[in-house]
Amino acid sequence: MRSLHFSWELSGSGWATCSIWDGSAKHRDVVSYCTDALADVLKGVKGLYGPHGIQRFSFDLEPAEARWILRRRGSAVDITIRHFPEMSASFDAPDEKGTLVWMSTRPRTFLSHTVLMAAERVLRTHGEDGYLKKWRLQPFPTTELKALRYLHLAADDCALRH
Repeated sequence: MRSLHFSWELSGSGWATCSIWDGSAKHRDVVSYCTDALADVLKGVKGLYGPHGIQRFSFDLEPAEARWILRRRGSAVDITIRHFPEMSASFDAPDEKGTLVWMSTRPRTFLSHTVLMAAERVLRTHGEDGYLKKWRLQPFPTTELKALRYLHLAADDCALRH
């Protein structure tokens, strides 16, 4: 129940490889810069600290859509990833119309910590200038990273190293 890993690696000009695994199942997408994808992940996880129990964000896989649905259940989060064949046609489609490609339930503190550490690793590796040079359309999401870090440290009893 406690194992969760998330990685975000800039894999080319305007591309990133996003991976998540929970010890039994792994999922990987190659994400386009057509959306502010890393910022969307950080905002989605940050939203789990607010009044809304469901957060959604999508990645453009050119042409497909990878939609993440985060559902808070007490201190746990149901993480669901669904794929849709065409981002431009599916963006407003109900979640159930997409193909389920990965799902897991993990404590919010582990999801937040894992995403936070992955984003900080990207920043350490590339710096803000290097990130913009590789990602091209959007700067590194510094504001979203700081906001998630603040909420995670203030609200979660996280025993992991920060």
